[in-house]
Amino acid sequence: MLTGSPVLDSLVPVIEHSRDVRIHLNRIVEVAAWMAYEELPVPDYALPMGMGEGDPDEVIDFILTTNCIDTAFTDFSRHLKFQVDYAGRHWSDSDALFACMRCAMDGGSPILDGAYLARVTRPELEKIFAGNIELPMLDEKMQILHQVGAVLAKSYEGRFRNFVKSCSPKLYDNGNGLVERLVREFPRFQDVSEYDGHTVRFYKLAQLGVWFLYSALREKGQFRVDDLEKMTAFADYIVPVPLRLLGITSYSEELERAISSYQMIPRDSWWEIEIRAHCIYATALLTEEINKLRPPDQQIIIPQVDARLWTHYHTTWWPHHLTMTIMY
Repeated sequence: MLTGSPVLDSLVPVIEHSRDVRIHLNRIVEVAAWMAYEELPVPDYALPMGMGEGDPDEVIDFILTTNCIDTAFTDFSRHLKFQVDYAGRHWSDSDALFACMRCAMDGGSPILDGAYLARVTRPELEKIFAGNIELPMLDEKMQILHQVGAVLAKSYEGRFRNFVKSCSPKLYDNGNGLVERLVREFPRFQDVSEYDGHTVRFYKLAQLGVWFLYSALREKGQFRVDDLEKMTAFADYIVPVPLRLLGITSYSEELERAISSYQMIPRDSWWEIEIRAHCIYATALLTEEINKLRPPDQQIIIPQVDARLWTHYHTTWWPHHLTMTIMY
């Protein structure tokens, strides 16, 4: 079994006892045989809207504030993705969320300030996130902003930059790492589930926020993470799709039918936990296999494979599982 992070270590009971999701090791080898020769870069997530060129403290505020509500972009009844136009381009899914946040900043909104977030109203959010459809789970996202804003205002002078500066430059560091602190101090990042009496840790958004920061600020040496090798894939709606289409994972007939017919899959159900756990584990195995084929100076980490899968498939029409949750 793969190990190396609290997330991967917690998956063992799910991988060993899954009922409806399987990983096919032969397909991992086959996909790695061609994917290993792609570039697989560290993506510049925030750069398209110019954020990476500005004050690094503002980049930290922008990315982590946005990351708090970086969830659920498909309308659960009409199956339409949230989309907006900004700066002469069309943006979809989480990219559209980033565009809306940047547009609000352009208009002078204090959207990155904890005191403002703690009291932001629904009409204000409707205006900020005006798109082709209402931003899914807008009420839940408003509550998240209220909770996060209150913590920032009380403990960090209203800004995520101050939170980051108070943490160790690691994901995990005896309780003082960035991921550990996000999960402990902000309830919205406590992304865990129970499976047969075992606690399974996913930490999707906590990890993703740190990865976004690293991707945006690494080239200028403005953000440091000393244990990136402990980061996993970000278990969401999208990454399981390419794993399924590439034949790396397969689902039981009942689960496949439920996804294809747009049935809601409850949060913390067996199906949901197995889909997410196998997404993380399969991506780790694929990364390991790819690195066997690459020279020492071209080794990659798991989020680079996650980015390759997400960017190629996040606008696909293939149905993904539908779970109403604030965790991804």
